[in-house]
This record gives sequence, C-alpha cells and structure tokens, in this order.
Amino acid sequence: MVIKIKFKTLIIFAGIILVAGICMLPFTNSARTASAPSNQEKDFIKWVDFRVSYEAMDKALKADIVSTDEEVKLNWVEILAYLGTRYGGNFSIYKSKDMDNLITKLKNGESIESLTRDLKYYDYYYEAYSAVLGNFVGPYEVQVKDENDPSKKVWEKGYGLKVFSPIAAGYNYSHYNDFGNSRSYGFRRVHLGNDLLGSIGTPVVAVETGRIEALGWNQYGGWRIGIRSLDNKRYYYYAHLRKGHPYVKSLKEGDIVYAGDVIGYLGMTGYSRKEDVNNINVPHLHFGTQLIFDESQKETLAEIWINVYDIVEILSKNRSPVTYNEKTKECERIYDIRFHNVPERTINTDKTIPST
Repeated sequence: MVIKIKFKTLIIFAGIILVAGICMLPFTNSARTASAPSNQEKDFIKWVDFRVSYEAMDKALKADIVSTDEEVKLNWVEILAYLGTRYGGNFSIYKSKDMDNLITKLKNGESIESLTRDLKYYDYYYEAYSAVLGNFVGPYEVQVKDENDPSKKVWEKGYGLKVFSPIAAGYNYSHYNDFGNSRSYGFRRVHLGNDLLGSIGTPVVAVETGRIEALGWNQYGGWRIGIRSLDNKRYYYYAHLRKGHPYVKSLKEGDIVYAGDVIGYLGMTGYSRKEDVNNINVPHLHFGTQLIFDESQKETLAEIWINVYDIVEILSKNRSPVTYNEKTKECERIYDIRFHNVPERTINTDKTIPST
C-alpha cells in the first residue's frame, strides 16, 4: 500500500514538473525552433530595447551623408552602435560631444575595429542597430523634374535616406510616444507601435521596399498590411486602415512594394470580429516594426517590437509626393526611386508630371 502511494505521488509530481516546464517554454527558450535539437539552442539575438534618440540618429545620419565624398567615409550605424555600447543602450545620457569625439578619432585614421576591440558588447549593438537601421541609408536613383522640360522626369543619383515616412507628403499628422501604453480590448496588453493621428483617407506609404506577408482583416488591427523587408530583418505593420477602401485594390499577398509606394489609406477600423467596422475612436495609422533574427520569432511570444517614435521623426525627412488617379480611384506616387540591389519594375520615365 505504501509503495502504491509513493508511486502515485511520483507520477503526480512528474506531471506537475512536465506541465510547469511546458508553460515556461515560451519564456525560457521561446526562440528555439521546432527543428533544432532539444539540447542545442540556436544562436541569435533574442531581445532588443531600441532607445536611440532622434538627436543622436539625426546627427549620425548627417555625418554619414556629408562624408560620402570625403577621404574617410563614416557609417551612422557604427557610430550609433559605438555610443550604444558606451551607454548600455540608454541614450537619455547622450551628449553631442561624445559623437564629435568619436568622429574626430575616425577622421584622424583610427578604425572602428580598433576603437571597439575592448568593448565586449559592441558586436551585439552593431547587429541589433543594423537590423533596425541597416537599410535606411545608401545610394539610390530618384526621379526629378527634367530641367529642359518640367512636365517630364529624369533619373538623378543620390545618397542618403532611401526609406520614407509612412504618411505621404502634403498630409498632416501628429503623434506622441505611446509605445508600451496599456491596451485592454480583447485582453490586457501593451501598445507595440506608434499611432499617427490624421484624417481618414490620408495615403499610407511603404516605408521600405519589401514583400507583402499579410493583407486583410484582424479584429485588433482592423484592415491591416504587413510588409517584410527584402533582407527579412524587419516586419512593418500598418493597421486601422480605412473602411470600405483600406488599401490599393491591386495589392495581394506576395507582391513586392517599393519604398514610397502608396499601399493604403488611414482610417479607424478594428476592435471587432466583424469585418469593415469602425470601432476605433480616433482616425489614425498604427505603425509598428518587428525585428526578426530567426523565423521562430514570428507570431510567438518571442516577438521583438521596437519603439519607432523617434524613427518616425527621422522618416519624416523623406516623404513621398502623391497624386490622385481619377481612372483607378487610387493615390499614386509621383516620383519613383530605385536601388542597385532591388529588382526593377517597369517605369515610364517620360510620364507627364501631374499638376498638384
């Protein structure tokens, strides 16, 4: 009889341990993929707390662009990663002179490798910040007005921001730092994006060239679009799009959209299991960015969403001009852009520039 009691106790105890272990998996080892051996964890970044200030990004961006034709070419991600390592990621203690001192050293011939040789966590910050900002700056070609015929366009080479604000040029919006605020619809959770308040119908623009991974209704985000960058590192989420006409009708999952393309229209849909319902109180675009270092981080508790408030401020420096097409009933970009590492699409460079 004693043996039976001990055996039952052992079985119960083992069951408790098993259940507890299963419940803890998302928190202790949520980044492990199903195909990975149970005794081997894949090596990739599991968490990023992106707190780089607008002031630091703006100064590093300008230094990168200005140095394009100089003897020492600066890299804004390297600069920010160096400071991030020094600050432990906390840019609330950022001082402009710290960046000035670093830039002076680099221009005087010291390499970023020598300056970071003894910085234990530099590689982490560089990889993390590269995942956020790595494709934001570089060479590109953009359409501009032809000086000989202002009604037509020609291609002009440039270097700088090659990503765009999610709100088209000429449309007003406001926003504040609401990342992490509480949300209660459906279940209590935190806000994993930045709300850009504007007028219903405001054209929403693709920030970066990428492939559409999600298109349709979600009870929390309403009509929404999810776009994955071509390097697979960033997933851009645009939600609460307009009732009745949420996104450009020709779009479908799997399509590649280009930085600056109109993809949809600002609205107030969501918070409903029923489709095409306005249950959001104030018209706005919910814009979020998820970092993905491994596919196991998609649609799990291991997701990494970053605060994009200051990034939106940086993106506001580059807004895509648009015009309304009476034939298609859609807004379209006026000036196209192309990059050396992105497949080109057929573009009519002689197309007349619409009057706006």
